[in-house]
Amino acid sequence: MPLNKPQAGFDNAKYFQTQTAAILERVGKFSKLYLELGGKLLFDGHATRVLPGFDGENKIKLLRRLRRKVEVLYCINARELEKGNTWSDTGLTLDKLALKETTELKKKGIKVLGIVVCRFSGQKKALAFKQKVERVGGKVFFTKEISGYPYELKKVFGARGFEAQEWIETTRPIIVVTGAGAGSGKMFLCMSQIYGDYKHSINSGYAKWETFPIWNLPLEHPVNIAYEAATADLGDENMYDAEHYKAYGIKAVNYNRDVENFDLLKMIIGQFVPANNYMHQYKSPTDMGINMAKKGIANDAVVREAAHREIMRRYHFFNERVEKGEADKETMKRMEKLVKKAEIK
Repeated sequence: MPLNKPQAGFDNAKYFQTQTAAILERVGKFSKLYLELGGKLLFDGHATRVLPGFDGENKIKLLRRLRRKVEVLYCINARELEKGNTWSDTGLTLDKLALKETTELKKKGIKVLGIVVCRFSGQKKALAFKQKVERVGGKVFFTKEISGYPYELKKVFGARGFEAQEWIETTRPIIVVTGAGAGSGKMFLCMSQIYGDYKHSINSGYAKWETFPIWNLPLEHPVNIAYEAATADLGDENMYDAEHYKAYGIKAVNYNRDVENFDLLKMIIGQFVPANNYMHQYKSPTDMGINMAKKGIANDAVVREAAHREIMRRYHFFNERVEKGEADKETMKRMEKLVKKAEIK
């Protein structure tokens, strides 16, 4: 007897359509848009679990839909590359993950400009990686760490700052900047490129393609709590976007790293971006994001139940890691608070 198909709580076609339209609308504000894309690139398992009906391949399919407008820069952190650790739950070292994901993009007909090794300071594995990529016809670029970045602006915009970074020439209106996890250097690369574009009289801008947290769901919604659970080991924390409420009187959910990145964005663009550039219209961290996930939620009850299951799955996952000595006890303290916050019985 066949198993019953799980009830869908998410209209993927509606989401795909609205997310695509929102990206194109933002692109229209600039000559060129650097679109930061985080999270799992090839398959978003978390989204499929908390939003039943979500297509885990949405990112790659949307990129394929826009492939004539898109070029990709893939970032990895030179320091993490040097350590040689496996990345997250992939079981792959950063060099192998970067090659796998960029190869898959190319197979889908998506143009990859190259892999950018960020925070480079002469690491041997980074140089060996460059040779490896070039042997198979790829390109590797480097960004160098800026002393005093981001707060010592004289250094950031000095001769050893953005001026010393390699400017990567691009030809299409959407430059998707992606890579493996937090700390890969995606935003730094975007800012460096926008500075280089400015020097070449190109009106470029920055935005983030986001899925979680869902900005227009309540802070205490299980889907948003499930995002905190997924990143409990990183200590990410959802919060209301105070700047968004101040500007629009609307409660919007964001998270700590985006709040910090917004402050960074405003500080940097204030130094050189012309007043008529659309980025000056960003009044909040939420404004710099593009996230239409709520549009796809068709059955809130189904989504809430799925998110509860995911929170508990993460709870048991991290508990097992703590018992094995692979995670710290602070992670479990956060998980216990999240289970309580979600009111899971």
